Amino acid sequence: MKSYVPGWLLLALACPAIAAETPMASPRLRTGYLKSGPLPDSFAPPPPAPGSAALARDEEGAKAALALRGSPRWTLATTDADLLSPKATATFSCTLGVAIGPDTTPRLDRLLRRTIADFGMSTSAIKHRYARPRPFMINGQPTCTPDWEPMLLKDGSYPSGHSAIGYGWGLVLAELRPDIAPALVARGRAFGDSRRICNVHWLSDTEEGRLAATVVFARLNADRTFQKDLKAARKDIARATARPTGCDNEAAALIQGVNQP
Repeated sequence: MKSYVPGWLLLALACPAIAAETPMASPRLRTGYLKSGPLPDSFAPPPPAPGSAALARDEEGAKAALALRGSPRWTLATTDADLLSPKATATFSCTLGVAIGPDTTPRLDRLLRRTIADFGMSTSAIKHRYARPRPFMINGQPTCTPDWEPMLLKDGSYPSGHSAIGYGWGLVLAELRPDIAPALVARGRAFGDSRRICNVHWLSDTEEGRLAATVVFARLNADRTFQKDLKAARKDIARATARPTGCDNEAAALIQGVNQP
């Protein structure tokens, strides 16, 4: 099967500004753990059809998201969109209770960044097959990442690669800290929903992205190198002393829009 690279990955590799800020981004994004490639395009059903109840639900979710523009939840969604900077993995810091990053938890940071390719690429063949227009292409409203819009216009909406990554990270972290697994997986779900808040994905896009993540996670657990790195990351967490900041603000933001739709 031919592999198709998601637009956000192409943008990351093509943008000099991003490359300058994150010199290690390209190698990490290019090389994951798995060699199995993206999921087959037959994995997911077609996106909601015109006139269907499922599409009406997607449209309701998009409309509700627009009402949050400029809110703390919108700001958090903008932060969640970042998969490339040194702060990208810190999105789970508050939930984990540890300041995640290349300096504070280097092995955990490397583990999460390496899985970006595995989780993110998993949806690429399905995206290419359906080429679903994104919400901002339909409603004409702003997104939380306007600089990315030209590339997103060329990249199918369904399923969400960001949602697959966020939910996948939640699953990985839940395996490392099973005692707080519900909170970590919930943060992964919210990470994916940030794409709806950002007006770049429909609700069903994010839901199908989560399903893709579960398949990839099962494959990762059968990979010896991943298991070795998982063990090293667990030691990072146990030894970590740096604590995250701004967690009260994050908790308050996550409450906004939690019941949408």
